[in-house]
Order: sequence, then C-alpha cells, then structure tokens
Amino acid sequence: MGLSVGIVGLPNVGKSTIFNALTREQNAESANYPFCTIEPNKAVVPVPDPRLQKLADIAGSQKILPATVDFVDIAGLVKGASQGEGLGNKFLTNIRETDAILQVVRCFDDPNVVHVDGSIDPVRDIEIIEAELIIADFQMMENRHNRVVKAARGDKAIAATLPVFEGLLAHLGEGKMAYTFEDKESDAAKAVFKESQFLTDKKVIYCCNVDEDGLMEDNDYVKAVKAYAAERDADVVRICAKMEEELNGMSDEERDEFLAEFGVKESGLDQIIHTGYHTLGLISYLTQGPKETRAWTIHRGDTAPKAAGVIHTDFERGFIRAQVISYDDFIEKGGEAACRDAGLLRTEGKEYVVQDGDVIEFLFNV
Repeated sequence: MGLSVGIVGLPNVGKSTIFNALTREQNAESANYPFCTIEPNKAVVPVPDPRLQKLADIAGSQKILPATVDFVDIAGLVKGASQGEGLGNKFLTNIRETDAILQVVRCFDDPNVVHVDGSIDPVRDIEIIEAELIIADFQMMENRHNRVVKAARGDKAIAATLPVFEGLLAHLGEGKMAYTFEDKESDAAKAVFKESQFLTDKKVIYCCNVDEDGLMEDNDYVKAVKAYAAERDADVVRICAKMEEELNGMSDEERDEFLAEFGVKESGLDQIIHTGYHTLGLISYLTQGPKETRAWTIHRGDTAPKAAGVIHTDFERGFIRAQVISYDDFIEKGGEAACRDAGLLRTEGKEYVVQDGDVIEFLFNV
C-alpha cells in the first residue's frame, strides 16, 4: 500500500513545473502556453525518511527501500471541459484510482505568464475545476444508470443499492460534491462509493503556487485559498514551482542552504508528501535486517495483523504475534539485541495498534 496523488488544475498554473520539481526529473514538458501536458505523466517518488538510513547503519542492511508516492499529472482542465472545451476531461479517468487530489492554483501576479482566464483568482479557478469534477462524476453515473437498473432486476444486492445510486445521481446533478451526500455511511452507499471511485469524494490538498516573495508570508491569494479550504476541512500547501525547479540537481546540503535563504524548512516534495500522509491518516512502520531496511505505509489505527498484511496477505491470515521496538529505543540502544536485553522489545498480539516508527518483526503461520 502506498500513497497515490492525482495533480489537477487549469492550464498554465504550474502543474507540470511542480510535477517536474517533485519528481526531480524532467518527465513533463513545461511551457508558457495552455495544454502543454497532453498525455498523463506518472512518476513513483520515494518518501523522504531519515530514520531508514540510521536503522540501516545499525542493522548493516544491504539496501534501503523507502515508502513511495505515485504522482499522476494530467492535462489542464478548463471551464466547459465536460463539453469538449480545451482537451476535454477524458484524462480524469487516470486519477479515479488515486487516493487524493492535489489541486494546483496560481497565487502570484506575472504579466509574462499568461492565465487561461485572463486574470488571477485562485478561488474562481478552484470552483471551475471542482465543477468539472462534479460533471465528470455525474456523467460516469449517468452512463452506468441503465446497466444498473437492468442488473437490479435479477440481483437483490444491486437492487438494494439502486435508491442510493439514483439519489447520488440527483445529488451530483444539483452540482453537489459526492462527499456531501447525506446517506454516505449506509451499507448500500458504501458499496456504491467503493465501486464508483468518485473524484468529488477524494481528499483534496490545495497547492498554492506562489512566487519567491510569496514564500515569506501569505499573500491575499493564499489567504483566500486557505479560507476556502478551511470551510471544507482541507489542507493547503504553499510552494514556489520556480524555486522548486531550481532545486533539481542540488545536493542535500545545497538544497537545505537554498531553502534556508527563503525561510523554508521543507522542499515542496516533502511538504506535499507529509501533508498527503496527514490528509489520508497514513503512517509508516519499519522493518530492518541484514538484507534490507524498509518503510511500510499503513493507516493510522491499523492493528498489527492488518499492518502485517501490507507485506503479504499470508502474514495477516497467519498472524501469531509481533515483536515491536520503538524507533527511538532502537537507535538509543544501538540495535535489536541491546533492546531485548534492556526489556524494550515487546511482544504484541492481534489487538495492538501499530504506531508510527515502530520497528517490527512479524511471526506467522503459513
């Protein structure tokens, strides 16, 4: 299990530049004209986690395997995309399976960089994109409607979901996001939501693309986005795509010094990944040994058997117990043996809730 993020936004707001900066590779062409990105760009990015190197040094691991994030950058949407304006919304299918949406909005003035709507208004841009996402969900449901009605005649399980299906179709048709559907927590609704993968039910992170001055303090554009996001209980990150692009090719030390000049503690990549983990309630537990040290992504609140299942489903089915050491204890004592001698290695059962940074060895029956 890993984190996957779909990047959306209007054309020419810095999506592809941010994608390039995040992945530290020039995978997505970026240029000062709309619709620069045509085919979806995809990249797998390692999650920065300095704990892994420290564990690996102690364990003498041959390799380090960090958790990863999948980024998917699609062509810019415009108002009317659902009716075929611009490049249409055909690329939205590429982000239906992502866990979260990173919506990039431009939050700086620059007469040399054109805006598809002729002026800078990030809240308007957000509303345009979200309207297109609602329409895309509505069209998806509308296309499925006749098939679902027919299938419901001979299948009681599908028949039970039909009222919810039709209620959601009406809800979306009124221009409302799927996540605001009142009956969302019923068993029938959960079945429909799971199958449909609504774009408007995904967690959203609003990404304010600012200029270098905008890194020092929130400008009025960023303040407006934060107010909009607060009403929706959504997270906001503020990054400068231009500066992030300049970080490419720098060493870690050079990058830290460069960021410090602007009073920034984390790169855009780190901000987005950490915010994504917070938004989706994700944490990492760690495994170590002579072959490899590795981070595994799970949901906060997952029990030990469920966490074991991320490694392999057999681990969850045959779970016996977990041998757990906190990361801090492991580092302080210098390894598993010393922690065992100090009584810091704990044996946990099926009810144990895994904590971020737990160093775990699972015992299981095949």
